[in-house]
Amino acid sequence: MQICSVCSEQTPKYRCPACKIRYCSLGCYKRHKDSCIPFEQPAPIDAPQDKDVFNTDQWTVDDLLDEDDITDKVPPERLQMLGQSKELRDLLCNPHLRQLLRSVDGADNKYDAMKAAMQEPLFVEFSDQCLKTVE
Repeated sequence: MQICSVCSEQTPKYRCPACKIRYCSLGCYKRHKDSCIPFEQPAPIDAPQDKDVFNTDQWTVDDLLDEDDITDKVPPERLQMLGQSKELRDLLCNPHLRQLLRSVDGADNKYDAMKAAMQEPLFVEFSDQCLKTVE
C-alpha cells in the first residue's frame, strides 16, 4: 500500500502532473508544489549514450559481490524481477527517492549513507518492496 509522499500519513488519491509523486489532498499538493522537481522523461534506451551505461553484460554477480562480504545472496534470475515490478516503478517516480538512491550510490562511505537513508520512510518502503519482490 502506498502512502502520501508529502505527509506520509494518508493513502494517496492524486498524482502531481509535473513530477508524478502521489499525494492525498489539496493541502499536501500546496505544500509540495513549492519544492516540486519536474519529472524528466528518460531518453530512449536505444540512444547511443545509454547503451554503455546500462550494459550489464560486462559485469557478473561475482564481480559485484564477494562471498566474504555477504551473508545472503539473491540469484540473478530473482534480481531481474526487480526490473519487472510495477510497484518499484511507481515508487521510483518519486524524485525524492531517486535523489536518496543517487546519494547512497555516490557516497564514499556506503554503510553510513545506507544507515542515514534507512531513516527515511520512503527509502524503507522502497527497500521493503525490493525484498518483497525477490523473496
